[in-house]
Amino acid sequence: MSQYYDNTPAKSSIPDHDVIMRGRKLLDITGVKQVESFDNEEFLLETSMGFLAIKGQNLQMKNLDVEKGIVSIKGKIFDLVYLDEHHGEKAKGFFSKLFR
Repeated sequence: MSQYYDNTPAKSSIPDHDVIMRGRKLLDITGVKQVESFDNEEFLLETSMGFLAIKGQNLQMKNLDVEKGIVSIKGKIFDLVYLDEHHGEKAKGFFSKLFR
C-alpha cells in the first residue's frame, strides 16, 4: 500500500508556492525565498518552485515578509514567467540583461 503524504522534514519555514492575482492589479505570492531584483517594470523572485519574472508597468512592492516568504506587488501586470532549469538558456539571457 502506497503512502499519499510526504513525511520528509521541512527544510525551511517557507510555505508552499502560490500566486494569487486580483484583476491584473495586485499579486500575492507565497513561497518566495528571495527577491533578486526589482524596479517599476520588472521583478525577479526566487521561489520554492524556481525563479519567477514578473513584468508590468508602475510595479511597486506593497508587502514583503521575508520570514514567511510572502511578497505582494501592485501595478499593471503584463507577464509572469518561470525561469527554471528546463529553460537554462532563457534564464541566462534574462540575468545577463539585468546585470549589464
